[in-house]
Amino acid sequence: MPEFFDVPSDMDVHESILSKETKNGFLVDVRMVKRHRQYEAALFLNGRYKPGPPLPRPLDNPSGDTTHWMGVRPSVGFTYDEAQTILEDVKAQNDLHHITFRDTWGRENGD
Repeated sequence: MPEFFDVPSDMDVHESILSKETKNGFLVDVRMVKRHRQYEAALFLNGRYKPGPPLPRPLDNPSGDTTHWMGVRPSVGFTYDEAQTILEDVKAQNDLHHITFRDTWGRENGD
């Protein structure tokens, strides 16, 4: 497994859900992680963890093919199909382990 940086101590990093390169040359890696007793998606840019929501969020004003986002400073855009892949993989992992997913990002202390 590649080496990751700035990973929170309560996060266990698992397999890659989706990888791509941005127009700026950043390597985007969305990984399955276990955190807060549930499985979530985590965004890594060039191996560095970027805080943000545990699942892709719909854009208020989609532009072109980009319909969803993850990460805070910077955020990364995803197409509908990419977002669906992430959402389905996280749901499947939680269902497999009989875990009820709770998205509290932005309502608690967050990342």
